[in-house]
Amino acid sequence: MAVTKKRKRLSVTVDPSLCMGCCSCEIACAVAHSASKELYEVIRSGETPGHRINVESCRGQAVPIHCNHCEEAACIEACPTGAIFRKAKGFPVLVDKDRCIGCSMCVQACPFGVITLDPSGKGVLKCDLCVERLAQGKEPACVAACPTHALALEDAEDANEAKRQRAAARIVAAQETGDKESS
Repeated sequence: MAVTKKRKRLSVTVDPSLCMGCCSCEIACAVAHSASKELYEVIRSGETPGHRINVESCRGQAVPIHCNHCEEAACIEACPTGAIFRKAKGFPVLVDKDRCIGCSMCVQACPFGVITLDPSGKGVLKCDLCVERLAQGKEPACVAACPTHALALEDAEDANEAKRQRAAARIVAAQETGDKESS
């Protein structure tokens, strides 16, 4: 009997406490998705960053926001042409530009507001986890460009385990503090 290895569900995780709002992730993403793949050419052509990842401000804190590649993706369900799809379970949510009619149903359906209309008006843009870079063994452009490591490419389950460990450590620390104060 063959044992099948479970596919890891990769995602870009964000640690807002490390983000300094430099927008390097936005710029790197714009360059990675440009025709030239060159910063100078992107600037010269007037292409603006911030279509696939956006650094938002909330209560004075910079927070990079991008597609979560949801398991039950509302954008896939909303797309009338099947232009928004996933190759298989655990794979990133992608856009087939040839099938996209720019109706913006996915834009309306996305609970995170991370799908935007292409400035050309001929479709939509969203994070694709830099699938071309992943195929080459590289990190997504936003992750590679982040100078403070506020962005990381992680397996979703590994990231959840790390969160559980941090939560457990906080509970233990709070308990220990409470025990010391009561003595």
